[in-house]
Amino acid sequence: MLTSKEQKKAADEISNSSNVIGKGTVLEGNIETFGNIRIEGKVLGSIKSKSKIALGHSSHVEGNIIAQNADIEGEVKGKLEISELLILKATAKIHGDIITGKLVVEPGATFNGSCKMGAIIKEIKIGESNGMHALRPEEVRAN
Repeated sequence: MLTSKEQKKAADEISNSSNVIGKGTVLEGNIETFGNIRIEGKVLGSIKSKSKIALGHSSHVEGNIIAQNADIEGEVKGKLEISELLILKATAKIHGDIITGKLVVEPGATFNGSCKMGAIIKEIKIGESNGMHALRPEEVRAN
């Protein structure tokens, strides 16, 4: 049985982990993670992170994005719910509504949709009954 100190350390390691979807990769399906994720490829599905999502300039996402923070350089077709800070870089193209705590828009970014700022966003829940299944650390095995 894990002590609360060991559980906290394991939770910190999970939230500090990073995931990368590389350029040229196409992923169909939903993504849920406790850690950071960087996407350079194409994702056809929703993305949910309790940490930060970074979309590179070659990224293309067709689905909703829910995260604590996000930096976007690529294209998104879907709703964005960012609880803290959303940064739209100059190359960002957003086709959908935005709900965020704070928003930074660099000159050149395009955004078509509505925007609500300062709204209280519900807690980001991973592995809830939305049809997506979050992997627990013991379910993840390196190949």
